[in-house]
Amino acid sequence: MVKRYKVTLTQQERRELDAMTRSGKTNSRQFVHARALLLCDAGAHGEPWRVADVAAALGVSTRTVEHLKERFVEQGIEAALERKKRAPRTDITFDGAFDARVCALACSPAPEGHARWTVRLLAQKIVELAIAPSVSAMSVHRSLKKTNCVLI
Repeated sequence: MVKRYKVTLTQQERRELDAMTRSGKTNSRQFVHARALLLCDAGAHGEPWRVADVAAALGVSTRTVEHLKERFVEQGIEAALERKKRAPRTDITFDGAFDARVCALACSPAPEGHARWTVRLLAQKIVELAIAPSVSAMSVHRSLKKTNCVLI
């Protein structure tokens, strides 16, 4: 069952959101989120709208309204109105040392039961030898192409 979050705004929060929706200086995303929070308010200001009605009135999905309510209840009004900060990318960058080890591995004899190296076999062996924590066959292919190393 989906968790349901109840939005209860304080007088101050309600004034801030109301000012945002009336100022004309708010970007569209924040305007829609502020309006949705005002409509979902289960405080003493009247009956809150149903999620489906709020979504239809504002032209967003019901899931968007649910996520907005969840962020408001768990993290507060600022988190509900601002975009989520993206986590920094943790791409693994391969340097010249990696390329040299891949080339050396490709030039070594093929593993038992195989006539020659393939990029997939090389990728598996690289992870097995802990040269890199993970690597795709495409990364191995690019490394071999960059070093002009040909699998024969």
